[in-house]
Amino acid sequence: MKISLRILLTCLVVLFVWACGNKESGGKKKIVIGVSMLSLQNEFIQKVSASLEKHAQEADVELIVVDAERSALKQVEQVENFISQQVDAIILNPAEFEASSPAILRAKKAGIPIVNVNSSTKEKPDAWVGSDDAESAKMAIDFLAKKLNGKGNILIIQGYMGQAAQIDRERGAVEVLKAYPNMKLLATQTGEWDRAKSMALMENWIQSYGDQIQGVFAHNDEMGLGAMQALLDAKKKDKVMVVSVDGIGDAIKAVDAGTLDATILQNAEQQGAQAIAMALDLIHKKPIKETQVLIPFQVKTKK
Repeated sequence: MKISLRILLTCLVVLFVWACGNKESGGKKKIVIGVSMLSLQNEFIQKVSASLEKHAQEADVELIVVDAERSALKQVEQVENFISQQVDAIILNPAEFEASSPAILRAKKAGIPIVNVNSSTKEKPDAWVGSDDAESAKMAIDFLAKKLNGKGNILIIQGYMGQAAQIDRERGAVEVLKAYPNMKLLATQTGEWDRAKSMALMENWIQSYGDQIQGVFAHNDEMGLGAMQALLDAKKKDKVMVVSVDGIGDAIKAVDAGTLDATILQNAEQQGAQAIAMALDLIHKKPIKETQVLIPFQVKTKK
């Protein structure tokens, strides 16, 4: 009787360990995807992260989301941790174009599929999901040019230097300005994607250029809202057009209120959805026709 009880207890323990080691019924191991985000303090990046979480949950996928806090070095370390945890795939929202590239190389060497979302790296991942940042800048400059009848002085507030969106949006703006010879770029400087820093920068520019300013293009809405507020405080907003990129909540409200002239909408929901879908296709080794998924921008105005 004692032997039978001991055997029964042993079987129960084995069964418990087996059940704990399998996260899904049926003995299937649950898919785990590691995600390193550029900065979870940024509202647009928060929206991308929320979309990733939503679509991972719908697919019954476990997501491990970490914040790189704008540090490429930290991001590479996070990817190394994902590799040691033997995740099934990695989604990277790169902190920097070049400095985050070693993360791609580490993942590929480990044989773990890696997908870039929203931004780019010099090293090519297995797949990329995002929008054409150069195109957003062209749309913004075209908007200003149309409103200013093709002539006037503008300022450009750049994003965090070395980050892919900053590089591409600056390139796009410079390219399209060539088509408007009567539009002059007075100055361009980084606002580091930050509302307060961009407000201070705009205040300095107002002191330097005064009534010479007719338009402002900010690489993201946070900076556009900072510039807008500085112009409102100086009682000059009615003479200066401001356009920015992303379509975050505060920007939409400001556009509807008529204080921000336009925002170039970027679809965070689709970026997150497509990144999860692409990662799952790579995990299951499905044939992929296009390794780049391009999601278009849209111009949002009060009208």
